[in-house]
Amino acid sequence: MGGSWFQRLKDGLRKTSSRLATGIGDIFTKRKLDAEAIEELEDLLVMADLGPATAAKLSAAIAEERFDKEVDEAEVRTALADEITTLLEPVAKPLTAESDANPHVVLVVGVNGSGKTTTIGKLAHALKSDGKSVMLAAGDTFRAAAIEQLKVWGGRAGAPVVAKEQGADSASLAYDAIEQARAQGSDVLLIDTAGRLHNKADLMDELRKVLRVIRKLDETAPHDVLLVLDATTGQNALNQVEVFGSMVDVTGLVVTKLDGTAKGGVLVALAERFGLPVHAVGVGEQADDLRPFAARDFARGLMGLD
Repeated sequence: MGGSWFQRLKDGLRKTSSRLATGIGDIFTKRKLDAEAIEELEDLLVMADLGPATAAKLSAAIAEERFDKEVDEAEVRTALADEITTLLEPVAKPLTAESDANPHVVLVVGVNGSGKTTTIGKLAHALKSDGKSVMLAAGDTFRAAAIEQLKVWGGRAGAPVVAKEQGADSASLAYDAIEQARAQGSDVLLIDTAGRLHNKADLMDELRKVLRVIRKLDETAPHDVLLVLDATTGQNALNQVEVFGSMVDVTGLVVTKLDGTAKGGVLVALAERFGLPVHAVGVGEQADDLRPFAARDFARGLMGLD
């Protein structure tokens, strides 16, 4: 991961990092790290959406090493970045396609507006750049816009798109897509799904039906179930992991729109609470604005460090 991507990630996290840097600067202007300072630091981390449990853990770690000593803000930010790196390293895992699967099926879930369809397009672009042959399935048959959007992304990535008319049965579309991916020898099949959370029972039925149908063709599939989360929703992202986790066996996360929010710390809260792999993070609209998640880069970007 070159410096240019790190710079983009750092720029993308600026809303979060500037809030944290300002707060840390306000707390630690030439003072001892006493109980009051630790409490203020913990509150600040909660405000940046790192979540109460993570904020308490990080503050305690800082206190343990430096309690009652004179500290400056740079020292605190660096120490926090190191602690956050340690916390995130176990979940930083790139998405890999199994070579023996035929094809490797990735089911992509998430609420409408989370950036699901765009993420599929960007993943297709990344997988193609990696030398994989990719097919896309427009399984969000409820929204005409999602079908059209996926076709546009498929065109950009040079990946064929299996689609039907709006309102078609998404499970039968998934079935057809697997058959076509097999016939064409595609390495990876990325399947979009609906994300209408306001009617949870319907969505749950639909997703479970898609799973049943996929497993008729390949009982090991889907090989990945990716949940796409919009960072701008902050703590609500935690609820989404629980809701989708109750419907399907979510195997990994993609966090989008980190550049649009001061709540980038939610990724740390997600890692701490669920321990699910974070495969990629997104900081923009372009095809290469979604990249594999790197723990140290993210932690330093979050703290506004180089």
